[in-house]
Amino acid sequence: MAKSKLTKNKKWLIFGGGGVLMIVMIVASLGKDDTDAIKVETEKVSLQTVIHKVNASGKIKPETEVKISATSSAWIDTITVNEGDHVVKGQHLITLDRKQLLANYNSTASSVRSAEARVKQESASKNRVETMYEQNLASDQELEAVQASYQIAKSSLEQAKSSLESRKDDLDKARIEAPQDGIVTAVNKEIGEMAVGGMFQAEILMIIADLNRMEVIVDVNENDVVSVSIGDTTEIEIDAFQDTLFFGVVSEIAHMAQTSAMSSAEQVTNFEVKIRIIDVPDGIRPGMSATANIITDKKDNVLAIPIQSLTVRPEGSEKMSYGKGKGSDKKDGPKKPKAKKMEELVFIVSDKLSGVLRDGKLSEMDDKKGKKKKASKDSKVVHIRPVKVGISSETHYEVLNGLSVGDEVVTGSYRAISKDLAHNKAVTTDEDKKEEKKGFSVSIKTSKSE
Repeated sequence: MAKSKLTKNKKWLIFGGGGVLMIVMIVASLGKDDTDAIKVETEKVSLQTVIHKVNASGKIKPETEVKISATSSAWIDTITVNEGDHVVKGQHLITLDRKQLLANYNSTASSVRSAEARVKQESASKNRVETMYEQNLASDQELEAVQASYQIAKSSLEQAKSSLESRKDDLDKARIEAPQDGIVTAVNKEIGEMAVGGMFQAEILMIIADLNRMEVIVDVNENDVVSVSIGDTTEIEIDAFQDTLFFGVVSEIAHMAQTSAMSSAEQVTNFEVKIRIIDVPDGIRPGMSATANIITDKKDNVLAIPIQSLTVRPEGSEKMSYGKGKGSDKKDGPKKPKAKKMEELVFIVSDKLSGVLRDGKLSEMDDKKGKKKKASKDSKVVHIRPVKVGISSETHYEVLNGLSVGDEVVTGSYRAISKDLAHNKAVTTDEDKKEEKKGFSVSIKTSKSE
């Protein structure tokens, strides 16, 4: 009897163990991920405002800046202002040593007097020879020679008088005055130093700027400058004023490019753009660094997709194999197609297999096996959808055609969009992850043999 009970218990243990093993296998099967499905992130297509901006950096400078220099070289006697002082038009700034300037003036005045005396002498000679010529007492050559000498003397006198005016102007400008209202932004000389003057090599003694009118001078790349126009609104960020946004308008666009490069291979072509700052803040200084976002276009209430959702592939790429698996290269990524026209496209999520919607027409299933194949009840697939985009913001593209409001586009991962995804490829989304699979547990009781 005891042996019969023992045998019965063994049978229950065998059946129970087998049941547990089967349950574990079922649960494992339910919890197993679909190795063919690719995990993706998605976003619904919606109506948004898309603002296109051109980003550039540069320095702040006054719109009006006057560089003061001397017209002639002289020692500096006095400097009446310091850097940072506010000055008004006509205010005395610098006095130059008048001794040397006065000596130059007197020397030039003496030259004028000598030139006047020579003209008087040459004029008398010309009159005498002309009289003799009328009486046939002088030759043509003599007449021409005396007339030429007279003209040379007159020219010398005119030059001497012009030099005298210049010396007088230098003497008058020994007292340098402010040409406009503004702030002294630089004083480059000290009392007792030589102020080197002249038309071509004059040293800058002082700089006066109007700090009430400031601008940002930025370098815009040649690819972006074509979209920038005079009057474009601009957002300005000044490094010295963190967490504060200023505004401005484009006031000037250079017609000549500026080329800079470390080497010929790294050549960069930019265009200088001036942006006038609206409501100049207190404390702003010339030379401060700033970043400008030039608003070149704005579209309200338009279809928009995230920038990362757009990719470029050869036209007809739905016929290619992507990722690892049958029909693909051993290496990751698509097979190299023959040279074809490239098209911009996105991947949209669907619950059924389909052809490709291109130019408003739905193509037939390209894979013959795919015509017979049906998507599983709860699975999702992606479709290639060619699109045409317009302007872009920092985060989104404007969609001109190819999509509708509510379409679910794949936004990540980058690898999935650029390499792994293919037309009618199975995917799992974040929503699928939220729908956790229900599991169950089983408890087995065994009776104790008595």
